[in-house]
Amino acid sequence: MSFFISDAYAAASSVATPVPNSGLNTLIMVGIFVLALYFIMLRPQQKRVKEHRNLINSLAKGDEIITNGGLLGKITNISDHFLTISIAENVEIKIQKSAISTTVPKGTIKSA
Repeated sequence: MSFFISDAYAAASSVATPVPNSGLNTLIMVGIFVLALYFIMLRPQQKRVKEHRNLINSLAKGDEIITNGGLLGKITNISDHFLTISIAENVEIKIQKSAISTTVPKGTIKSA
């Protein structure tokens, strides 16, 4: 009977045997994730904080500013942690230096 049917032989397996996870691959992936997190999130935030600190340190009397709340005013007095700004004629308020959002070109108040 074996005359009509040929013998079947198993082919060599092309699937590689799994290498046990040594933990090195996981450590490399965590390192890549931490680096990506640093360059995507932390570094830009640190840059913005540094720019804001430089803005706060460069404020001078007479500068026109916009606060985080959207108030437009002119600096009339500067102390260690607070600024006095004039937002209208005979109207002055005290705000924290950290509440300054940006400075605007001189003359903006008159044009607004």
